[in-house]
Amino acid sequence: MDLDKTPVPRPAPQYYEPGEGCLTTAIRIPVRIVVLVLVVPVRLVWDLLAAGARALHRSVLRPVGRGIALACSWLYESVLAPVGWFLGRALFVWPWVALWRYVLVPVVHYGLVVPVVWLYRSVLTPVGHGIAWVLTGIAKGVALTAVGLWTGLVWLLVTLLVTPLRWLHRAVLAPVGREIADAVGVSWRIAGQISRAIGRALKWLAWILVGQPVSWFYRAVCTPVGHAVRDHVWAPARKAAVETGRAVGNALRSAGETVRQVRRDAWRALAGPPRTAEPVKAPLDGARTLGGTTTVPGAVPAPEISLRKQV
Repeated sequence: MDLDKTPVPRPAPQYYEPGEGCLTTAIRIPVRIVVLVLVVPVRLVWDLLAAGARALHRSVLRPVGRGIALACSWLYESVLAPVGWFLGRALFVWPWVALWRYVLVPVVHYGLVVPVVWLYRSVLTPVGHGIAWVLTGIAKGVALTAVGLWTGLVWLLVTLLVTPLRWLHRAVLAPVGREIADAVGVSWRIAGQISRAIGRALKWLAWILVGQPVSWFYRAVCTPVGHAVRDHVWAPARKAAVETGRAVGNALRSAGETVRQVRRDAWRALAGPPRTAEPVKAPLDGARTLGGTTTVPGAVPAPEISLRKQV
């Protein structure tokens, strides 16, 4: 139980509750007086004990607890921690360090490193140098042999192949090629001149055999015939066609007007002549006639569709 907490105040009791009778209230008051007389001493003793406990906690238990905590902290920092650190190093660090420093390192150094170094310096190095000297001599011999073979092969190729081919090119192929190129150039120019001469001859022959007769035939025959056809056949035919079209159009318009006149006469014979609207005075009661802008009472409405327009 926390003795430092202040007790929460309780709401004051209600001595009268609505909805109950006077008898219940009269019984409740003596009972509560008796209970109050019995509870007040108990509550006083409880408050005294609570106050004493709080005072004891503030003046004795809290300082004692803080002293115990400080003593435990000092004991841990000044005694337990150094002793534990010393025991830990003595039990888990120093034995392994001594084993590594005084056992493993000397054993590895004198038992493995020194023999391997001696073997490398006394045996492997001389053997390696001897092998390297032998391999170097072999490589030099192979290189000299290869160079000699390559030099001999190049000299043989130059002597047996390159020099004859160079002489053949310089003494035979180059002069023959130049002569052939010059001959081809001259022949090409001569062939061009011959081709142009043949082309001009063929052009002249085609003009003599075809061009002149065709030109003469066009000027002497086709042109007069065309003019005659245009002046004596095409122009009269076009004029006659235009006049015929005009006559047919006039006849069609006359026939259409005749048909419309016959239809109007037939409609007048069946329905009678169209009525003419008489002027009327201003309307009195708002009667409206169809086909006019004024309305009169008792007026006969005019037809909405004109008979003349229908005809």
